[in-house]
Amino acid sequence: MCGRYTLRTAPAEFWPADQLALFVPRYNIAPSQPVAAVRQHDGRPQLAQLRWGLIPSWSKDEKIGYRTINARAESITQKPAFRSAFQCRRCLILADGFYEWKPDGKKKQPYFIHLHKDRPFAFAGLWERWLGPHGNRLQQPIESCTIITTVPNQLTSQVHDRMPVILHPQDHASWLDPEFEDLDRLQALLKPFDADAMESYPVGSFVNKPSHDGAECVTRVAVQKRLI
Repeated sequence: MCGRYTLRTAPAEFWPADQLALFVPRYNIAPSQPVAAVRQHDGRPQLAQLRWGLIPSWSKDEKIGYRTINARAESITQKPAFRSAFQCRRCLILADGFYEWKPDGKKKQPYFIHLHKDRPFAFAGLWERWLGPHGNRLQQPIESCTIITTVPNQLTSQVHDRMPVILHPQDHASWLDPEFEDLDRLQALLKPFDADAMESYPVGSFVNKPSHDGAECVTRVAVQKRLI
């Protein structure tokens, strides 16, 4: 799964120049928080703030979002929570790294995984607009999203059995286009990213608490080998 990630620099490709001064680096983005996403509007990519944890339009309440922070690529066309969004409400979720936790005895050791040179990238995501419970419409609809996950590459498999889907830039336009209907081709994009383009290292327990946000989250630490 993908339960935490970072966005420490504003991707120039998507971030409006007049908003760069307002950008705040984030080192520990967690579920239920607002996240930077890109979706297509009037034929052009548009930056949006979405709540992490997808709330399907038919949901009775918003609590389902805590169980839908991720969507498995293998079953995305079958799951009612994601099926409709996959067809026409796809988005890019902007990031430049993510965390996974590796079991280590009774504890779990967090690892930070990112691209070489800390290049920013985009997760494959889905978004929805929730108007509220039937008969009790919200004054302000909630727009939410989920991150799609797949099997791990060789690097990530050393830490976890899933990884978020990172899309190649040449696939961004097709993914965002709500009129692109070749779902088989889109699903073929939901594969592990090239492990040779990535690296990972252990970080401290500071990142474990969602309220912690700062450079300490990504600070490398030494991992002591356990004696058997």
